[in-house]
Amino acid sequence: MLGLEYFSFAALFSPLFLAFMLLVTAAYFVVIGPLSEKFADAEPVSIGKKIMFVSGMFFLYLAQGGPVSLLGHIMFTFHMTSMALSYLVATPLIMLGIPTWLWRAFDRVNPFRKLGFLTKPVVAAVVFNGLFSFYHIPAIHDYVMLHFAVHRLYYIVLFIAAALMWWTLINPLPEKHQASGLAKIGFIFLNMVLLTPACGLIIFSTQPMYATYSDPNTWAKAMGYCVSGDTSALLQTFGGPSFFYGLSTKVDQQLGGIVMKFIQEFIFASMLARVFFRWYKSENKEDDDDIIPTDLSDGSLNRA
Repeated sequence: MLGLEYFSFAALFSPLFLAFMLLVTAAYFVVIGPLSEKFADAEPVSIGKKIMFVSGMFFLYLAQGGPVSLLGHIMFTFHMTSMALSYLVATPLIMLGIPTWLWRAFDRVNPFRKLGFLTKPVVAAVVFNGLFSFYHIPAIHDYVMLHFAVHRLYYIVLFIAAALMWWTLINPLPEKHQASGLAKIGFIFLNMVLLTPACGLIIFSTQPMYATYSDPNTWAKAMGYCVSGDTSALLQTFGGPSFFYGLSTKVDQQLGGIVMKFIQEFIFASMLARVFFRWYKSENKEDDDDIIPTDLSDGSLNRA
């Protein structure tokens, strides 16, 4: 399917990255299990949190090391799917899967405490969406895709920026300052607006923007990130990325922009509904608490 049968197991599943992800997942279970007694405020971790962490690691592996990663070097649509899975799905799931007492332990030894301003809502939103939009400037995107060390570094920075962006909505440390429900709603709208220009330019572009997906020679070089050996052989065998799909490069590019925007809108709309419901419930509770109960101690209702 989609030409995956032409690639080796190593190209499809990135065994080294898979081993790394399994190692991190195993370390998570060791820390919240046998080693948890070393943390003074440790509590049992719920099944729900464990499922969220494992799911987050799975989606991150799928996007950055599994078949979606390989397809992301062939089709722009899958590239955007990979970005959405990495930073809008996997990142919050991993953060939600880490228990509060472990976040406190991280916070106590945090060497980047002086950079705490990066967690401020507006700053975090601008940094993540700015880095994402900057990456999708055609010249920048093609450069990153062709320079593998820069590629890895940029994706790590994007992951950190995504975590900072999600911090306002998740805030796993209750004792830290938390944004109000109304502020969170505004923050969600801000993120939805900030990503729109980049997706809009991609969706409404009248011509292919990225040489990685339109120029066979550039594509073959970029495939070196996934395929070992001489990637020029890919040109002799397939001729270019268009071999693997029936869409034109422009349509693939437009579809990629739509996929990214749709996933973002769906996730943030779901989060918006959740935040709004909790905020509305909290406001109504406060209103109920403000009502002064009638004093019936004088037994007035019992008078004839």
